[in-house]
Amino acid sequence: MIIPRTIRRIKERYDHKGGPYAHLFESYEGDEVVSLDCETTSLDVKQGEILSIGAVKIKGNRVMTSDRLDIKLKAPESLTGDSIKIHKIRASDLSEGIELEDALEQVLEFVGNRPILGYYVNYDIRMLDKFIRPKYGFSLPNKAVELSHVYHDIIKWRFVGGNVDLRFDTISKSLDIPMLERHTALGDAITVALMYVRLKHGEPPAVNC
Repeated sequence: MIIPRTIRRIKERYDHKGGPYAHLFESYEGDEVVSLDCETTSLDVKQGEILSIGAVKIKGNRVMTSDRLDIKLKAPESLTGDSIKIHKIRASDLSEGIELEDALEQVLEFVGNRPILGYYVNYDIRMLDKFIRPKYGFSLPNKAVELSHVYHDIIKWRFVGGNVDLRFDTISKSLDIPMLERHTALGDAITVALMYVRLKHGEPPAVNC
């Protein structure tokens, strides 16, 4: 039986209320957001394996680049030539990678109960949940913040009756934010963080209509 997500979260909160991860289910009241990105072997969550995880904290209008997570995992068997074309990560790049269990522990500790920001963030959360749920008995309960939605909500009034281009490269260009180490988990996480800060605290982006 498929349990609706809302009901499952209530059950998970109850099941873990006295455990070591109870704080993850508490409402977050601070001013920090965690920009997070995963590089994987496939864009299909069911087939994909995580290769690297990058995350950086945002506090108010500052990207805390000194407070970041940059994890490389051991190369999975599914790391093939076809998947390398997507993320440009080779097995040799993961020679010092850590075990998935250690990576998940680091992610939970780093993120805490802060909101998670990303570009197509639900994909990254679903990829992490794929491995977190069997091990810990819960899914990430954090609020998700989708960068493309934030961007769309700010500029949609300029495109009455038209479509808003929500491609990563387009958003970066319109915000005048350089793409740092594109297709690396940490590089994408920092770039998304800079975009978010610009959208929330900077001048409205210049957009070609």
